[in-house]
Amino acid sequence: MVISVAWRAQGKAAVARAILEDLPDWFGIPEAREGYVAEAGRLPMLTAEAEAGPVGFLCLRRQSQAAFEVVAMAVLRARHRQGCGRAMMEAAAALAMEEGAGYLTVKTLAPMRPDEGYRRTRAFYDALGFVPLEIFPTLWGPEAPCLMMLKPLGR
Repeated sequence: MVISVAWRAQGKAAVARAILEDLPDWFGIPEAREGYVAEAGRLPMLTAEAEAGPVGFLCLRRQSQAAFEVVAMAVLRARHRQGCGRAMMEAAAALAMEEGAGYLTVKTLAPMRPDEGYRRTRAFYDALGFVPLEIFPTLWGPEAPCLMMLKPLGR
């Protein structure tokens, strides 16, 4: 059970590293994982906190006046399907709306590359109201087509 969701100012890279290393099926490419860790240290970060500490994180970047991008989001494997991701996404949407943005975006692996973990990831985003927007076949390389998804925010 999530105790709270809060904005984190300190130790962001360490939190990201600990959680990403628990998810090798999603973040198993060392160079990509290190990129997410580095960005986590610089970007605004929400954490899902349980009694023992952070169990999930979400990093945001302002893309434009209209949108914020969810740059990275991860929840410890043992905490999947317990509401952590939903709680962080709701807090991210609230911030985006407070800042005058009307959309959240996220990039994930496109369905043309079959992967059960990313199928579940896309289903999670779909359940939160994200819709497929565009596929970038070579953004992450030809072996990893990128799907950009968009969530309109209530006004």
